[in-house]
Amino acid sequence: MYLPDFDYYLPQTLKEACLTLARLGGEAKVLAGGTDLLPQMKNEVIAPGALVSLKEIKGLNGIAYVRDRGVVIGAKATQNDLANSLLLQERYPSVSEAAHSMANNQIRNRGTIGGNLVSAVPSADLPPILIALDASITLTGPHETRTIPLEKFFVGPRCSVISSDEILTEIVIPGQATTGSAYLKFGLRRSGALAVVGVAANVIADGIYVKGVRIVLGAVAPTPARAWEAEQLLTGNAVTEALLEDVGRAAAKECRPISDIRGSEEYRRDMVRVFTKRALCKALKLPISETREAS
Repeated sequence: MYLPDFDYYLPQTLKEACLTLARLGGEAKVLAGGTDLLPQMKNEVIAPGALVSLKEIKGLNGIAYVRDRGVVIGAKATQNDLANSLLLQERYPSVSEAAHSMANNQIRNRGTIGGNLVSAVPSADLPPILIALDASITLTGPHETRTIPLEKFFVGPRCSVISSDEILTEIVIPGQATTGSAYLKFGLRRSGALAVVGVAANVIADGIYVKGVRIVLGAVAPTPARAWEAEQLLTGNAVTEALLEDVGRAAAKECRPISDIRGSEEYRRDMVRVFTKRALCKALKLPISETREAS
């Protein structure tokens, strides 16, 4: 398979890149790591007339703590950058673990966090845990910059609110008094598989009482989805195995999975039940009971 013909642009600054996108309109795509974009082009899923590369643009690949903001991640940071970041491993190890669960080492060396988010693939691993951690993103255009909560970014499979002349430039995980967070996924093989089901949890607890929780489901709806009823069921209550079972069942009812070659709707719902309980146990640093779980 060969790439279709396209024009290639190599802007030196972010401003130049945004102006180039604005001039080209919907004919252009942004090229960062290319691990999703180029295979789509080879498989003739898309055929953009131009690629605008971010290769020469500086300052988009750092991972740093910024006072009064939180952990700021540049959109060109690779998945291995996230997996190996000592800062993330210390503050939000769930993000590093989610990044490490993706694809294989060669892909993680190229694939970027920005590309993973902008692709808006329902089975992507990073959106659920970042939404659970209340992350926001910055979208930079030729004339203005806007910041939005990540959970408001996705509107459908491979569809988001980003404009054709905007570039996702950074992701911010705000400082928070989290007890713990976790991302777990089920795939059809141990390494590098797309998620059949992904569950992220972020919990604030006082002893055994849960003061706040965010549960986000991946690969079981057109976009990453908050399990609102499950969250409400757990918030304000003492953690028991029976309650966690109820929370898992509530999350399973809330999701909207499809049936495809990787799993039926019924199977995915049951995996949501199982993995919601497991993710909560991991976030709460509790032993994971296998009682009534089938995998």
